[in-house]
Amino acid sequence: MNILVTGGLGFIGSHTTVELIKNNHEVIIADNLINSKIEVLDKLSTITGIKPSFYQIDVTDESQVEEIFSNHKINGVIHFAGLKAVGESVSKPLEYYFNNLVSTMALSKLCVKHRVDKFVFSSSATVYGDQPSPLKEDMDLKKTTNPYGETKAMSERILTDTAHANDGFAVSLLRYFNPVGAHESGLIGEDPNGIPNNLMPFVTKVAKGQLPKLSVLGNDYDTIDGTGVRDYIHVVDLAKGHVKAIENLKNGVNIYNLGTGRGTSVLELVNAFMKVNDIDVPYEIVGRRPGDIATCYADASKAEKELDWKAELGIEEMVRDAWKFEMNNK
Repeated sequence: MNILVTGGLGFIGSHTTVELIKNNHEVIIADNLINSKIEVLDKLSTITGIKPSFYQIDVTDESQVEEIFSNHKINGVIHFAGLKAVGESVSKPLEYYFNNLVSTMALSKLCVKHRVDKFVFSSSATVYGDQPSPLKEDMDLKKTTNPYGETKAMSERILTDTAHANDGFAVSLLRYFNPVGAHESGLIGEDPNGIPNNLMPFVTKVAKGQLPKLSVLGNDYDTIDGTGVRDYIHVVDLAKGHVKAIENLKNGVNIYNLGTGRGTSVLELVNAFMKVNDIDVPYEIVGRRPGDIATCYADASKAEKELDWKAELGIEEMVRDAWKFEMNNK
């Protein structure tokens, strides 16, 4: 298939591009480079032997996206492009609502217009709000705890309504948990612009000496050690889940959790990083981050049953690969 990957030079998008190419799909990337780097394009070529078509555009600009649909016979879309920092979304809600919702609407409109009938959406476990884990796809969605999560829930509704109104338009909503790690080559990984918002790139930059210490956001949650518990999933496992989703897409709306089904606390992850990589990571406990919840992990059995997918890589591989990428990343 010819697959348009929005945000394809970002963390998850770049790894998914690799897995798509490995499975003989042709990839067209759209990315505005707000939270990614153009060098990733050459690294994708080095890993796969193929350089994907690339458009430096903002997916909220319908006319620019129209150009891609006119230039290529697109068979499916995997939509990653979006602002994604929970804390930032609380302080900049309007930016998040505009960017994340308008991009979803523009892509949906053009898919219907050009009869592109496969749409895989990068959603998030944040759509469940603060509910008891393990989280299952058939749970009623509660009010999310931050604007970022709300944009994901609203995008899901936009795509669901579009699928109901347009027979043959098939959507897969992938609710995933906390991606970490990097490609085994060490060439691509999580490399945010500016100060990291996610845990693992913060850990690796502290270990590398680029940042003085890690801030652990709260230690008074009702968890094993007081720090937040999350379902960390290796980004390569996550990328393979997207390939399975678009290759096995059924008509209508399909919802899948992509996670390991296990919860790991922040301190457990940090300690695993230090042990596996034999390096110290100084940290301090600070206050909670607005919008965070105590515990969040998946019931991922539906994806295993219907997509023949499950996470195979563990915490040790995640922290090893993340550090290898950081050491290679100049």
